[in-house]
Amino acid sequence: MLRYTITRNGRALRCGYTTGACAAAATAAATELLLGGEAPKSVALDTPKGVRLELDILEPSAGENRAACAVRKDSGDDPDITNGVLVFASVRRIESGVAIDGGDGVGRVTREGLDQPVGAAAINSVPRRMIREQAEAAMARHGYAGGLSVTISIPGGEALAQKTFNPRLGIEGGLSVIGTTGIVEPMSAAALVDTIRLELNVRRAEGAEAALLCPGNYGETFARNAMHLGARPVSVANFIGDGVDAAVAAGFREILLVGHVGKLVKLGIGARNTHSAQGDGRMEALVACALEAGAEAPLLRELLACATTDAALDALRGAGLLQPAMAALGERIRATLERWTPESVEIGFVCFTNRPPHAGILCRSDNADALAERLRG
Repeated sequence: MLRYTITRNGRALRCGYTTGACAAAATAAATELLLGGEAPKSVALDTPKGVRLELDILEPSAGENRAACAVRKDSGDDPDITNGVLVFASVRRIESGVAIDGGDGVGRVTREGLDQPVGAAAINSVPRRMIREQAEAAMARHGYAGGLSVTISIPGGEALAQKTFNPRLGIEGGLSVIGTTGIVEPMSAAALVDTIRLELNVRRAEGAEAALLCPGNYGETFARNAMHLGARPVSVANFIGDGVDAAVAAGFREILLVGHVGKLVKLGIGARNTHSAQGDGRMEALVACALEAGAEAPLLRELLACATTDAALDALRGAGLLQPAMAALGERIRATLERWTPESVEIGFVCFTNRPPHAGILCRSDNADALAERLRG
């Protein structure tokens, strides 16, 4: 068990280790078994994070010219679907070099834009380097001058992968062997942002010229059913600012953001992350918009007391100020998005609500219809 912790919201959370770290340690043990005739009970592994792991080795087996060992994945306090899986490394002698491939339960890349080329096993660059280093170190210890073929497998990985982003990203047949640090940090925002970047890179590599970003299921449903957009949306969750950055970095020059007012209203005060844990500000943004629309103090106080954006919309509608307040909000959202993007990128937005009597689009950028038409095409 790894006893490395981080603090989130004042609580100490235990970190785990990645599938890549498991694969590297299993490779070290399997190579020892193949070349030395005995599998170690544990393997010490220095991760790119700088944390030293001591990982137990399980299920050693050997046959003619081959050996295999496994390490059980421990995700710590992170709610990772791969927690507890066995990651196997099977090694066999070849003439030269270290060849790395995926076996049962490890996915295959089917789209451009991912860490590995189309057709390769979904074993990312850092895990590949860690696997190679462990194999080469064991080979050197035994004075072995030949090569090794290393196959990584994760029994049950194909079924588990259906509950991940892999099918959407174009990784078929299993899980990915990933991890840039070797360490899993609980509830890692970085992992979610990495997934957003990957998906946008895939879309761009497939030739998409415009990116459709949605902060969650509400936005995706509205884009599909109300706006009839055929383009596959990229879910950016609460990471709207990072999603826009990732779309720009991927090479998109046209971006349309479609989101519920409960999320996009926070862009009215420049929030990049719309999660409530990062702060609220919804009513403060709407108060500022109402003030621009001519609201007086009693309405402003009523807005501040509202628990939901829909309740605030009701109050604005009752005062006859919904339309001018939403126009003010639209101007604020436009200014925020344009601050986040270079002049070479055309960015627009659609802000909506599903709640009657004002269900539908509340405000949109001037270019939203044109961007939507290109996304339909």
